[in-house]
Amino acid sequence: MSGIDRLPVVAIVGRPNVGKSALFNRIAGQRIAIVEDIPGVTRDRLVARAEWRGRTFEIVDTGGFMSAPEDRLTERVRRQAEAAIREADLVLLVVDAQTGLVPEDREIAQYLRECGRPFLVVVNKVDRPHEAEPLVAEFYALGIPEVFWVSALHGLGIGDLLDAVVARLPPAEADAPADGVRIAILGRPNVGKSSLVNALVGIERVIVDERPGTTRDAVDVVLRDGERTFVLVDTAGLRRRSRVHDAVEFYGTVRTRQALERANVAVLVLDAQEGPTDQDQRIAEEVAQAGRALVVAVNKWDLVRPEDRTELARRVHHALRHVAFAPVVFTSAKTGRNVRRILDLVAQADAAHARRIPTGPLNRAVHEAVRQAAPPADPTGRPLKIYYAAQVATRPPTLALFVNDPERLTPAYARYLENRLREAFDLVGTPVRLLVRPRR
Repeated sequence: MSGIDRLPVVAIVGRPNVGKSALFNRIAGQRIAIVEDIPGVTRDRLVARAEWRGRTFEIVDTGGFMSAPEDRLTERVRRQAEAAIREADLVLLVVDAQTGLVPEDREIAQYLRECGRPFLVVVNKVDRPHEAEPLVAEFYALGIPEVFWVSALHGLGIGDLLDAVVARLPPAEADAPADGVRIAILGRPNVGKSSLVNALVGIERVIVDERPGTTRDAVDVVLRDGERTFVLVDTAGLRRRSRVHDAVEFYGTVRTRQALERANVAVLVLDAQEGPTDQDQRIAEEVAQAGRALVVAVNKWDLVRPEDRTELARRVHHALRHVAFAPVVFTSAKTGRNVRRILDLVAQADAAHARRIPTGPLNRAVHEAVRQAAPPADPTGRPLKIYYAAQVATRPPTLALFVNDPERLTPAYARYLENRLREAFDLVGTPVRLLVRPRR
């Protein structure tokens, strides 16, 4: 069904807490990965585009590479790092100048040799250049003739490292892959967002675990479906702000909201077993207020008894009536039910989100709506007059109505006009903003 496009790939690997995410952010030129002085913060692979001396490549951050994983989750983190290594054109093995060479560093270097992947050793946390030589010396024992020292925190040595990186990349292709429709996968913790991403892509691209909060960063996955390109952004689960306790979880929610800001379309994932919740309603409202297109995916549908499905569907539509423009699809990441349908609805919602309506047809639709149901008059009997309409923006479609008295346009009549315009111009999946302007 699909494939993953890529530029030349540079993967960052290393044991936990050596500064991989700080180096990733420094090379990417923005704070994408969460950086905390706690081992194991990064779990999934994070991908960003980077450019240096005219070369564009993908930089990939990975979780801590442990030679003897302690549990199933750390084993999956290691599998993600191994997958990044297999897909990379060049690997950066990051080590810690402050702790020195440790057996785990030797084991990772040996693993890279066995994989046959070219790699460079990057000695991080060299914060004073005059100390670089004695700090770096012992790392030559890894058997790599070129060892680079950097301070990801202060940006020291990054230029020399990137010069070496681009010199080792494969020849540049004429065109880089085009950006696609950006999709933010949103929802409460443990509703199956990562499982849904993996089902869409067809491989285990993000870590899935039964424990809530497995995903912490916003993870980008580029997906090709025929002629269509999508960028799936799996995100951390959104809790109520009052229930966000530690720093890692706080920054995870910040990254999620940043992912929504960068997205064209949000897919809100609900848990069919639990049914719609107040938090689901709040997330949907947040998407609408942000002006993003929206598709609702009710996941784990295979776990709902057939005799309960009609009532559950009614409850979902009722709970999300404030975003009635959003199509609802009932899916199962486990069985693959309606997974492809999500991409079709996303493409439809994205097209509506970007739609520009010609002024002539727009005004004819408005006048027809007024002819069929005139706006109510005020107590004095003075009617509201809508002189004309014009679209003033897209993403979302924003329409200006020029009227004799803006205060006479009631919320109920505004909803009536919006619904008629949605029917006339196929605006399924996107919010529509109506701006009322006075004109004599």
